[in-house]
Amino acid sequence: MTLYDKSLRPYKKVVLTKDNTFTLYSAEFDECYHSTNDGALNESLNKHIIPAFDLLKQKDKITILDICFGLGYNTFTTIYYCKTNNIKTKIEIISPEIDEELVRSLKDFNYPREFDSIKNIIENISNNLCYEDEQFKIDVIMGDARKIILNLNSKFDIVYQDAFSPKKNPLLWTREYFKDLRKLCSDKIIITTYSSATPVRMGLYENGFLLYEHSSSGVRAGTIASLAPLELNFIDMELKMSRNKEAKSLKDSDFI
Repeated sequence: MTLYDKSLRPYKKVVLTKDNTFTLYSAEFDECYHSTNDGALNESLNKHIIPAFDLLKQKDKITILDICFGLGYNTFTTIYYCKTNNIKTKIEIISPEIDEELVRSLKDFNYPREFDSIKNIIENISNNLCYEDEQFKIDVIMGDARKIILNLNSKFDIVYQDAFSPKKNPLLWTREYFKDLRKLCSDKIIITTYSSATPVRMGLYENGFLLYEHSSSGVRAGTIASLAPLELNFIDMELKMSRNKEAKSLKDSDFI
């Protein structure tokens, strides 16, 4: 089960985003790793890290699944955010990634100055695909995320659902994918994603997730999913389905 084209994987180009941080364009997926309008750092911070940590800030340890590692912005921004805000919570991050050449190159990527204090972490991950100190434990697992998550034993508190878009990488947005993902979720799971697409929300809803709209200054609204009620803007999927009889989730069978 794959839609990937390894022959195109090496072909990327650097793109400046509107917050003056850099991302890459992928020829394989014909898409940038981040929204050029929201900005690479701004998107990670305001669509993933801040909303997730606002909801889980009382925990002593947080286990995070970062789908997929890519340029590492979500992982690195998590570390930056914790250090900047004096958050002492122990953080474990596991992140699947299919492009090992990309990860190996990250020690030379032009990251924002906010990451200057964690250059040693970036270099360690780039060289060794892992990093560990007293607070942070990070493992980048090379391979197809769909296969990797089937072999994980952790229960995750946060999932950064940040794969390429459903139109470009649909197998990481299907109902079956979210079914596998749910098996890894703690009771207090927070899933953050930039996507507000109806098929994505349907796939999450059909697997028992409660859905909420999240908006933050300077970025487009995304979605937060959980298994427990949250004090956020609830998305009534039953109402939406009654208004849109054509609404449906993506299925693996649509693509294989």
